[in-house]
Amino acid sequence: MDPKGLAYFASGIGAAIIIIGGASGIGRLATAAMEGIARQPNAAGDIRLSMIIAAGMIEGATFFALIVTLLLATMG
Repeated sequence: MDPKGLAYFASGIGAAIIIIGGASGIGRLATAAMEGIARQPNAAGDIRLSMIIAAGMIEGATFFALIVTLLLATMG
């Protein structure tokens, strides 16, 4: 098997795992935020702000891992 083809295949698998993990993290974050807002509607603004900051951090980590995966594929 061609090493470059194997590197592209591994990159595709890695990218899929990264995206699934990021989506799962944001889904859990949104679930927890909605439950918190349902319990304390007067704290909705604070919960929403914290949720947006945390979602941005999850997206940043996901994007960084995706770039690293794609760079490793091009170096293979």
